[in-house]
Amino acid sequence: MTNKPSFVLGIAPTRRDSMSFDPRFARENRERIMRRLREILSRILQVEVVDIDWLNPEGLLIYPQEAPKVAEYFAAHKVDAVFVPHCNFGSEEAVAKLGGLLKKPLLLWGPRDPVPPAQGMRETDTQCGLFATGMILSRYNVPFTYLPNCWLDDPRLETGLENFIRTANVVKAFRNLRIGQVSLRPRTFSTVKVNENDLLERFGIEVVSIDTLEITSEIKRALEENPDRVEREVSLLRQRFDTGVMGEEELRAVAAIQQAFLELAGKYGCSAMVSECWKTYSMQFGVQPCAAFGRLIEQGLPVACEADIHGVISSVLLSAAYLGNEPHFLADLTIRHPENDNAELLWHCGPFPVSLAHQDARPWLEDGKGQFELKEGEVTVARFGESHGEYRLFIGEGRSCSGPPTNGTYLWMEVDDWEAWEQRLVQGPYVHHISGIYGRCAHILREACRYIGVIPEQMGNVRPLYK
Repeated sequence: MTNKPSFVLGIAPTRRDSMSFDPRFARENRERIMRRLREILSRILQVEVVDIDWLNPEGLLIYPQEAPKVAEYFAAHKVDAVFVPHCNFGSEEAVAKLGGLLKKPLLLWGPRDPVPPAQGMRETDTQCGLFATGMILSRYNVPFTYLPNCWLDDPRLETGLENFIRTANVVKAFRNLRIGQVSLRPRTFSTVKVNENDLLERFGIEVVSIDTLEITSEIKRALEENPDRVEREVSLLRQRFDTGVMGEEELRAVAAIQQAFLELAGKYGCSAMVSECWKTYSMQFGVQPCAAFGRLIEQGLPVACEADIHGVISSVLLSAAYLGNEPHFLADLTIRHPENDNAELLWHCGPFPVSLAHQDARPWLEDGKGQFELKEGEVTVARFGESHGEYRLFIGEGRSCSGPPTNGTYLWMEVDDWEAWEQRLVQGPYVHHISGIYGRCAHILREACRYIGVIPEQMGNVRPLYK
């Protein structure tokens, strides 16, 4: 799970036909644009570029009849999103047809125009063409992302392009999600009931059932047939936690749970997992799976406890916003801060990744449960939810703050107006679980909602994608 997949970006520069503008400037503009884009993208790891050099001598999308050829080529190369920089006014109909055929996130942008000549025709009118393309994309029901018309060296181009790729990666992760569900939800947790058929029919999200017997057998197989792999994980646990209160067999069980999840995720092609965690492991192996879940998240496999399918969807979206390069956590919203009215305790019994521990923390393991406070920093939280067939994504940004120590894995988070958050969370289609990740990516998730058919509910200020 540690080898993260690459992101494929299709770039289709476009110009107006030569009857309107001199094509020579558009060709020169294309070279300047592509050179700058490749420079930017070289700094974003995991991104592969597919262009249209082959389409015609100019490597530009000009006529509507070229759109199906480009769409077929991009589809064959499995592009995850498409960027259509306008090299002059652009071909709005060709761009709209391309977007309609591909049905992938689409970025619309063009560079600022040069100083117009005192006499004669202007060479580009790029901004004018962007207005036209935006209109026709809407007519074709093609959702798109727009970056402001700016100079090639404007920092907003680099920031906006990277954020668009992160947005499109959220869409990619959501549309290709296959979740392994281990055992049943806890009996009292009616809050995590979901409509599996609707998730499949509406979004293509599949839930794969894995019963208790299968996970138990896989854990035992790891202990018996792969002792070296188990011992390597035990050694890692000892390096990262104080394990003094746990016995050798308990540590080996935690390591075997982690190995079993990796095996079953690979066997069934799952990109995320959820599991009942109160009895399934303690009754058979005498431990809780918390530390194993935290380790799996660090390895790139999102896992949610208490069989929370919507919870792991929330985590997948957050992870994808950072191209899978940052660990996330799934927390209970538990109690308000005793002194800070805008702070809340984000807690769970022990499944947070230990790589997120506070620098002053001394993480330790108890019955397989991690015990430590999370580090300082800005945090984005999200919760995917549904009620009566309407899907929403709660999004908010906060920051760590000091608070009284407690057991389990935890973070005190301060926000701008907690009572507004609380009102929205209680009245919305949400539960007491919320996913978190360090950094600020609310604007990424909000933009992604435009493509996946989910209503965003963002708390606080809304930042544009290019900031």
